[in-house]
Amino acid sequence: MQVHSESKAYDDINVTPMLDLAYVLLVIFIIMTTASVQGIKVNLPKASDTPSLAKPKTKAITITNDGKIFLDTYPVTLEELEQRLVQQKSIDPETPYVIKGDGEVQYRVVVDVLAMMGKHDITQLGLVTQRLVQ
Repeated sequence: MQVHSESKAYDDINVTPMLDLAYVLLVIFIIMTTASVQGIKVNLPKASDTPSLAKPKTKAITITNDGKIFLDTYPVTLEELEQRLVQQKSIDPETPYVIKGDGEVQYRVVVDVLAMMGKHDITQLGLVTQRLVQ
């Protein structure tokens, strides 16, 4: 039995495991990035079982903690919101609206939006809340 005491030097480095790791990390990055890109979350009403040819699209009014107002995902002032709601009501008076106010927002802003909607007789609306976990 003969033991070789010389050690053989490597002339090249095998990069295949590094490339496999890089591809796995790239795929994970792509999946996590696309999963975290979202608009403003809205709880849409459940559809009824009866089929309808034209169901109205729900519009979301979001009020952030600093008092900014968004219609769907577009920032608007209270006056612009009123103009757009009047315009939408003339097109489709049965358009449902969902109001999502931040928990830290001043109550006055939410009341102003609700009062403006009541002034224009917009009754298809809901307030989004979070379920209390006990």
